[in-house]
Amino acid sequence: MTSTILPEPAINPVETLEEQEHETFLSDVVHAFLQNRMAIAGLSMVLFLAFIAVFVPVLSPHDPYLVNLDHQLLPPSAKYWLGTDKFGRDLLTRIMYGTRISLVIGLVPSLLSMAIGAVMGIVSGYYGGKTDFIIMRFADVMIAFPSLLLAMVVMYTLGASLFNIFIALSLVGWAGTARVVRSQTLSLKEKEFVEAARAIGVKKRMIMIKHILPNCLPVLIVLFSLRIPEAIMYESSLSFLGVGAQPPTPSWGLLVSQGKEYLFSAPWVAIMPGIAILITVLAFNFMGDGIRDALDPYMKD
Repeated sequence: MTSTILPEPAINPVETLEEQEHETFLSDVVHAFLQNRMAIAGLSMVLFLAFIAVFVPVLSPHDPYLVNLDHQLLPPSAKYWLGTDKFGRDLLTRIMYGTRISLVIGLVPSLLSMAIGAVMGIVSGYYGGKTDFIIMRFADVMIAFPSLLLAMVVMYTLGASLFNIFIALSLVGWAGTARVVRSQTLSLKEKEFVEAARAIGVKKRMIMIKHILPNCLPVLIVLFSLRIPEAIMYESSLSFLGVGAQPPTPSWGLLVSQGKEYLFSAPWVAIMPGIAILITVLAFNFMGDGIRDALDPYMKD
């Protein structure tokens, strides 16, 4: 019997080269990020906050909604580590539950606004002409209004609730992303690989999805990481002004608003949730700056 020798599968050198470049890209970005101590500190704090948000029912020492008028405005103690509010509720527990609201508000509307901005920017930059003019003028109108003021208008129109905050923050944040992505698209659509795809008859939609969008991802990642703390600040500001989360929701901005009248008699009621906002925003900013610095050489290309 003669043995049959099967031919070895052909190796596509282009695919192999692309895989190697992808691995090199990721390893270089991760290495550069890990060299940034402030970015590592920010990432560690973000992971810690995410841990609290997920396991808060197990970690929280008290019921966040339990009213105990006998324990009103108690200072920090062994039983109430951060004191109590005017209804006798444990402030630490309410701040821990507020972590969930802040992270969700930071992540979901930011993701939605980034998606809207990315689509608008790619379509505007690739098609040009009247499409570009209409989208960019609409973006200019959105940018012309202060974001917080525009969010307040949306909230006053739709009503004060957490769900409406999602809508408001998603609507006000896309225009800046669209302009950045448009500028990237204008540069990318003149590149050789896009010209080659166009020459062999690849549809415009597929070129935008498979060639333009992947090359915009580094910019989008940076914008997304820096958009999160901005959304958290907007939610806290809206809740502080009374057009965001409503009582008894343990929103950090609402906690600060409720505690401001006791700023001199029981300062912990307003200061503690304010510190939580400060730490969270700083953590995301440090992490975002680290991601931006790690991706900077690739963004310049």
